[in-house]
Amino acid sequence: MRKLSFFLLLLLAAAAAAVRGDDGAYIGVNIGTAMSSVPAPTQITALLRSQNIRHIRLYDADPAMLSALANTGIRVIISVPNDQLLGIGNSNATAAKWVARNVAAHFPMVNITAIAVGSEVLSTLPNAAPLIMPAMRYLQNALVAAALDRYIKISTPHSSSIILDSFPPSQAFFNRSLDPVLVPLLKFLQSTGAPLMLNVYPYYDYMRSNGVIPLDYALFRPLPPNKEAVDANTLLHYTNVFDAVVDAAYFAMAYLNVTNVPVMVTETGWPHKGDASAEPDANADNADTYNSNLIRHVMNVTGTPKHPGVAVPTYIYELYDEDTRPGTASEKYWGLFDMNGVPAYALHLTGSGVLLANDTTNQTFCVAREGADEKMLQAALDWACGPGKVDCSVLTQGQPCYDPDTVQDHATYAFNAYYHGMGMASGTCYFSGVAVITTTDPSHGPCVYGGKNGSALLNGTSMAPSSNSTTESGSRRGVGDVSSFVLSVVIALLLSVVLL
Repeated sequence: MRKLSFFLLLLLAAAAAAVRGDDGAYIGVNIGTAMSSVPAPTQITALLRSQNIRHIRLYDADPAMLSALANTGIRVIISVPNDQLLGIGNSNATAAKWVARNVAAHFPMVNITAIAVGSEVLSTLPNAAPLIMPAMRYLQNALVAAALDRYIKISTPHSSSIILDSFPPSQAFFNRSLDPVLVPLLKFLQSTGAPLMLNVYPYYDYMRSNGVIPLDYALFRPLPPNKEAVDANTLLHYTNVFDAVVDAAYFAMAYLNVTNVPVMVTETGWPHKGDASAEPDANADNADTYNSNLIRHVMNVTGTPKHPGVAVPTYIYELYDEDTRPGTASEKYWGLFDMNGVPAYALHLTGSGVLLANDTTNQTFCVAREGADEKMLQAALDWACGPGKVDCSVLTQGQPCYDPDTVQDHATYAFNAYYHGMGMASGTCYFSGVAVITTTDPSHGPCVYGGKNGSALLNGTSMAPSSNSTTESGSRRGVGDVSSFVLSVVIALLLSVVLL
């Protein structure tokens, strides 16, 4: 009993470490819901898991969505919608109730890392600007009272339009009329260790420049040295709009004597479709180019010319197309996926590991996560070759995929066979977090993986839903498979501890 208690303590310690979140470079996605048919929360989380998306931003704090995110480890920014600012900004008690209902009730099972208070309030709802700081302070007070302030930061996303004279970046400054809000806001961010949240849209900068900004400069495409933009004051060279805007924010903060607040890009992206005559550059090729280059740029910790090597956490706008959004045609087509979870286009992420491999053709593979616990991998391998009905005969001695004879390599083969045998359905490359999707073919020598030759067979009757299954029943089938696997892993780990 004492050993079991110690094991439970280890689990609690691991959970506490997980909810602290992670610093440094990462890519997240925004999840909007302006759709005629919003996917169920369980479908959304299955897609997030299958795409190895570990950071998301919600535009509200929907309880059903938060419940679906419980125990996934996915790091979540929740939001106070603009229409709730009035109540929270005028009442400490209302803020406390909001935190109790939307944060404390879900944390730490849901790994909430930040609260975004409103969205672009200073530029879209200037009359509500005086409510921003009271709302943020009241929410911070509630977090402190709940002993959650060390885990969860509070900030508010801004449009980059609040930065004036943004090029050269060294001359940038915030709209001075916003000083009564921005000065105390930046001091608040300093004192709490929270980031300046900034929405950066090179697409709009390019569209509004009337040809002044080259398309390649907006899309992160390589530029010859004589085409790079040079800040005459600092002699820093800028090869893309994204870095220039982020550095403009840093210089604008420095103008107000704030130099230790990091920038987090809460929205950026490129539309994959638009009005052919008015928005010709809103197309799949450019969206692929922008987001693929963005992901590489962020994940390589390139930093910016002003702060090289300093990570800029970034959230892509957005996970799904939103077909009910008003405005120009392109407003509906910023998603990586359509409402059914079908990729809008395939990102080309060579060299960027396993993140956001949203190509669901046969050129994606399911592999064992690097650094995964070997006992978890072994349990997952046993499940795949047993209840998962993967034909693992090729992993036996003398067969094509026996070497390398490691749990990691054998698990990769089994995971990938199951993933392709299940039709690459959402949630079939998870295995309790020890598997991830990649576009890098793991085949080697005579060992050819499913996805390269288009086949990956399961023993006996396929466990994949039939073509006649409804989406709902297919989803339930997948959830059942994962749940039984999780149960087997938990039992195996508990037995291993008890027998110590």
